[in-house]
Amino acid sequence: MAKQKSTRSVEINGKSWIESVAQCIDNNGLEAFPSTLVDALKTLVIFDNSVVFTYNHNEKPLCLFDTFTPEKRVVFVDDYLKGPYLLDPFFKICVKKVEAGLYRLGDIAPDRFYQSEYFRSYYQRTRLADEICYAFYLDKSVAIVISLMRAEENSRFSAREFRLLESVAPIVISLARRHWMAVPDKFDAGSVRQGRKDAFSLTEDTVRAMFSTRLTPRETQVVAQVLEGHSSDSIANDLGISVGTVRIHRRNIYAKLQISSQQELFSIFLKKVTNEQLA
Repeated sequence: MAKQKSTRSVEINGKSWIESVAQCIDNNGLEAFPSTLVDALKTLVIFDNSVVFTYNHNEKPLCLFDTFTPEKRVVFVDDYLKGPYLLDPFFKICVKKVEAGLYRLGDIAPDRFYQSEYFRSYYQRTRLADEICYAFYLDKSVAIVISLMRAEENSRFSAREFRLLESVAPIVISLARRHWMAVPDKFDAGSVRQGRKDAFSLTEDTVRAMFSTRLTPRETQVVAQVLEGHSSDSIANDLGISVGTVRIHRRNIYAKLQISSQQELFSIFLKKVTNEQLA
């Protein structure tokens, strides 16, 4: 994690915030709205980039807006949508249907997320110091996530900055919900894959499709949670089994798949989901 430098806090300028919100209201429903909203939030707290994704159960997400350069967009949007989104903690909380509000990556990620192969192989490529997101829902349980990001060379969002952005969450979410209210119509309902809508369904479905003849249902659950960044203790607690049993499952999984590391497991998984997205 990047070293702390300046706090990068800014004092609240009430007039600037109010004027920016008024402009957001004027631009609601127009192409200029997302950038206007980002500018409004920057009157409160400084951040480097923003991206807006929408998630609809088992369908491939859509990117509604971003502020990236073309080079950065390849990693943050193009590569993300090829498959890594399945292991994204923000995607996972949307599947769980959490309460609308502001969330920090470090607060919602699994306990071993920062040691996971997903983090090492994909997330570190983003070179972010911190990421926080407004998450909320539209009709048909379609989720919108507005992500605010700080680059690696800068500090994490302070507790004060988080509280400040959290305090305006009702305004941000209300404006954004009204602007993107037609987004559910962008998804093709007929393309939604059938299956459970729990937090692990997509990862488990992919693992099951890959290894159904080689892994038991319990081993499939363990693989899914390992990929997402859960420790053996976390997996044991979630599945209601002992830590020793989880470790036995992991040894058996590696033996059956003829692999010796989480890196190999992630590589197989990512290749599978990438090929599915390209199909």
